[in-house]
Amino acid sequence: MKFNGNAMRAAIGVIGAALTALALVSCGGGQAVEKFVPTRILAFGDESSFMDANGLKYSVNAKADGTIDCKANPIWVQGLAAAYGLVFPQCNPDAVAAPASQILATVDATSGNVKDQIDLFVTNGGSFGGKDLATVLAGARDILDQYALIKAGTTTEAQAIPILEQAGTALAAQVNRIGLAGGKVLIATVPDMGLTPFAVNAGTTDAALLTRLTSLFNSKLRVGLINDGHMTGLLLIDEMVQNIVKNPGSGGFGAVDKAVCAVALPNCTTATLVPDLLNPDGTLKFAANGETWLWSDDTRLSAGGQRSMGSVAVSRAQGNPF
Repeated sequence: MKFNGNAMRAAIGVIGAALTALALVSCGGGQAVEKFVPTRILAFGDESSFMDANGLKYSVNAKADGTIDCKANPIWVQGLAAAYGLVFPQCNPDAVAAPASQILATVDATSGNVKDQIDLFVTNGGSFGGKDLATVLAGARDILDQYALIKAGTTTEAQAIPILEQAGTALAAQVNRIGLAGGKVLIATVPDMGLTPFAVNAGTTDAALLTRLTSLFNSKLRVGLINDGHMTGLLLIDEMVQNIVKNPGSGGFGAVDKAVCAVALPNCTTATLVPDLLNPDGTLKFAANGETWLWSDDTRLSAGGQRSMGSVAVSRAQGNPF
């Protein structure tokens, strides 16, 4: 192809302008994109995001020399906070002055309880700013409650469907509420309840039911979110769990269908785990370990599961155009 002199000069001019603009941006002469760095984490939801005043978590608590080390075996919101040099008041062994981050999650919270948590936060003078990163994870209790009613014969799966769909939609509305108020939000889907030790023990039919109920909730949650990556980041924790169960070795896991805790949460520690899992011939199959077993109890993730979830959260927070 041949260019005449005018066309060639025009083309060179366009290229030159583009290179100049690129140079300006690389040298700070253009408008740079500011990397989002939150100044506090606000954790809403259920016990998956909860620590009590003693630093106990609904997972496998690390214990050394007879005392709880709340900094070890972090839950997912701790891992997220640590990525930004932040801590929560419930676990501040290094005595960071006046931690701004807050755990507002409560034990056994439903999706409806998240609204209550946000209402209370606002009533107490809280507000959401551009440097706030809120996390939301709830819905497991909604799913398990509906499953229990189905098994008791007081409701049917068909009747449970609209209830869980409404619960997912309502939770999405609270996520949108935070984002529209000025905060940034990481919203996590509910882990597949059909892959929990509880579901495994209940049998394949019930496990399939729990998976369907989880999918219904998560689908409505996702559809109800305002699709704006500048204020919301979606964590596909249901898919994370499914992938770990399908390929446990790739995530460093051994046992993915059994609970590792021998006592009820939150009192489970590295000193109160079940015996090692043995092969039929008595040789070791999987050593009992809160990092390499996926579940702490029948429905809640272990320290390793929480670690994986935290990694997903950090990646999303740093990759989203907040």
